[in-house]
Amino acid sequence: MTLSSLSPSLRRRCRPLLPATLVLALAACASSGGLQPQGRLLDADSLHSERTLATSDLAVAAFPASDWWRAFGDPQLDALVAEALAGHPSLDAADARLRQAQAQAGVARADRLPSLSVSGGYTGVRLPESMVGEELGGRYMGSGQVAFDFSYGVDLWGGKRASWEAAVDTVHAAAVDAQAARLKLASGIVQAYVELDRAWRANDIAEQELERARKTVQLVRQRRAAGIDSDLQVRQAEARIPAAQQQLQAAQQQIDAARTALAALLGQGPDRGLGIARPQALDVAALQLPGVLPSELLGRRPDIVAARWRVEAAGKQIKVAKARFYPSFNLTALAGVVAPNVGDLLRSGSTFAYLGPALSLPIFEGGRLRAGLSGADAQYDLAVAGYNQALVDALREVADQVNAVRSLEQQVQSQQQAVATAGSAFELAGQRYRAGIGNYLDVLSAQSQLLGAQQALATLHSQQLLAAARLTQALGGGYAPPADGVAGPVSSSSSVSPHS
Repeated sequence: MTLSSLSPSLRRRCRPLLPATLVLALAACASSGGLQPQGRLLDADSLHSERTLATSDLAVAAFPASDWWRAFGDPQLDALVAEALAGHPSLDAADARLRQAQAQAGVARADRLPSLSVSGGYTGVRLPESMVGEELGGRYMGSGQVAFDFSYGVDLWGGKRASWEAAVDTVHAAAVDAQAARLKLASGIVQAYVELDRAWRANDIAEQELERARKTVQLVRQRRAAGIDSDLQVRQAEARIPAAQQQLQAAQQQIDAARTALAALLGQGPDRGLGIARPQALDVAALQLPGVLPSELLGRRPDIVAARWRVEAAGKQIKVAKARFYPSFNLTALAGVVAPNVGDLLRSGSTFAYLGPALSLPIFEGGRLRAGLSGADAQYDLAVAGYNQALVDALREVADQVNAVRSLEQQVQSQQQAVATAGSAFELAGQRYRAGIGNYLDVLSAQSQLLGAQQALATLHSQQLLAAARLTQALGGGYAPPADGVAGPVSSSSSVSPHS
């Protein structure tokens, strides 16, 4: 029964009840009260790093350039990075995720717009007389129809706009993630190349040790022939040769492993590594530390920028969840023509139309809307926590690498002195042994000390190169905001306000 089917007097009595009924319906609506996110964005300036970074003697300068690896001065390294960035499965995956986010943003945008569709068809039927009688049965009846269907959901509370904006923010995050993937790949190439350089240095040291061992064996054999030394000294000296050969073989295995790793980072098979020559003499360029940390780091680290965009998207999803608590208004219209014969579709008597505005109001959802809003709040808190953690990790990485660069520079200087001293000791022990005033144990001890000092220096040199590369990566690896300004909001004041 509808209001229009009641008698006029009863309808007059019912009209005053309509406002009261509406008030009761609104009072019974699901409420979002008491639900709000708890996450708060960290202020970068509250994470003090002045004292830690002030102890560094690095020069103050700008952030790294986008092609920072060229500072190592090796054209082969430059070519390898360019080859990797030209096409790698990890980059393809990042680009695919970006296109996926763009497609989802397109869907969210389409949900804000009206929809119009057209349909047409022809229906024919013949029913038996035994079922519908002689009037309709026993003959064929057909009709053709063309209809236009229009639908539009009015965005009264901005929920659809917020959903679209959240999707756009996700696109921004995916675009930054794609840049981060390129930075990670370039950094991986550089670090694998440094490992190849370290393996070649180990190979050089092993060859020098093998040469020293062979010369010592010749000297000991001469002394035994002269009746000065015994077979014991000869066997001790000869034992150094296979040990040096084993070190040489191990270094070659490390060279092969580094080449294979580089081939994989290039997205190629192991044979690609066979064509990678020995690196040139890599050296640490004059490292420079920007004097605008930590605040400027927010816009230079792609992981922080992407995390900030995700916070923005999560905040807008809270608006979407809140909009579901309010009434929604939809407008549907259907118009078209229908006629028994297709040729009669254009006649005025064949038209039909339908208009269906609809207002819906959630009253009882069994807690579904509150659960959805609570989930959106939790997702926002997760995004904020991810952003805060990324910020803390970024400053820790910068501080760690600054400390490493400073310490390794001092360690290399000390170890160079140790190598020089061990080399002098080995030469002196050899001279005394040849002169007959020293023994073979002194030579053996000095030789072992020299080998250890050389190996330690090679390791420290590689650690220096790695620390330089990691510091550059910690400073953003040359990432810069795009020219269109879509770098991402990097201050807490630019955040959406899901707490209101």
